[in-house]
Amino acid sequence: MPPKKKGDDADKPPPLIGRVGTNLKIGIVGLPNVGKSTFFNCLTKSQAQAENFPFCTIDPNESRVPVPDKRWDYLVETYEPVSKVPAFLNVVDIAGLVKGAHEGKGLGNAFLSNISACDAVFHCVRAFSDDEIVHVEGDVDPSRDLEIIHDEIRLKDIEYLNKHLEPLERSVTRGGGDKKKKEEHEVLKKVHELLENKKWVRQSAWDAKEIEYLNQHLFLTSKPVIYLVNLSEKDYIRRKNKWLLKIKEWIDANDPGATVILFSGALEQDLLDLETQEERDNLLKEKGTVSALEKIVVTGYKALGLSYFFTAGKDEVKAWTIQNGTKAPGAAGRIHTDFEKGFIMAEVMAYDDFFEHKTENEVKAHGKYKQKGRDYVVNDGDIIFFKFNAGAGLTGKKK
Repeated sequence: MPPKKKGDDADKPPPLIGRVGTNLKIGIVGLPNVGKSTFFNCLTKSQAQAENFPFCTIDPNESRVPVPDKRWDYLVETYEPVSKVPAFLNVVDIAGLVKGAHEGKGLGNAFLSNISACDAVFHCVRAFSDDEIVHVEGDVDPSRDLEIIHDEIRLKDIEYLNKHLEPLERSVTRGGGDKKKKEEHEVLKKVHELLENKKWVRQSAWDAKEIEYLNQHLFLTSKPVIYLVNLSEKDYIRRKNKWLLKIKEWIDANDPGATVILFSGALEQDLLDLETQEERDNLLKEKGTVSALEKIVVTGYKALGLSYFFTAGKDEVKAWTIQNGTKAPGAAGRIHTDFEKGFIMAEVMAYDDFFEHKTENEVKAHGKYKQKGRDYVVNDGDIIFFKFNAGAGLTGKKK
């Protein structure tokens, strides 16, 4: 075999911890009465009201929410297609957790199994007082609440790990087990050390081989987390709250670099109660603020390691979800498996080039319309026309 050329691996995306696929989910977790269901209802219902395309409630606590994108809006406006399909974020509202959930208290086991079925987490924490809304711990203290959830998830992973590590350890120490079992044993020992030191799996560096073993177990603590801080309307608008510094200190100490988004469930509910988008826009203008929902959806989608490319024409403008790092044949396969099997080439326009020059012909005239082969890694927002062998000597093209 010839040696690899320098840079052969340069365009390869880093290996991902978690499930491989495009139908990934993000779950909303938190203690009871912190605003999870209000947030879920506002997130899903407001998007359904605001746009004219099919909305899907999968079951009472799971829905898919369109990902807002001005690029998609512009393509729809330009082509005026018969069918308009955005990208979607699958969101799950998970029942409230209580201290001791890892031991089965409350809805503990169901709660933690629901997290296991998700691929990332919105961790909702309450930073407002309301005498009519009882706090399960007696008083409002967001940093304590963060610690409870963080610890319960970690302890559940330790419980799972012990069940799998002990028999594996016995096999390896007795001289049994093949190379793979020994490698897995080393990875699980490293996980155990992390968890015992109150760290999460995703807070450590892992190589590609180690990630293969981690993805056989899908630890709860390997999932990305976005922290959502539910404020009163007044505090959200002025961006001030007595708990924000303590929340920041907790995250800096326990999950450095994590994304934190402020929102107000009360404000979002008021917006939801209005009948038209114009009324919602006027209310936000009057209060001098913006809704946080768009930012939350986009951030959640990116946390799953997802992006999308567009196909665009008079028949349809559609955003096709792919995992980051997907090559052109794999992207073609999202449309139809035959496109991947018979892949010939991808004709690609960057969205920014299309926006600048307004038409496909003008993009071509400026030399920015590219023909790409099998090794092309699709970029978020690419507009792609696929050429493929449709069989029997025929060639097809999908815009």
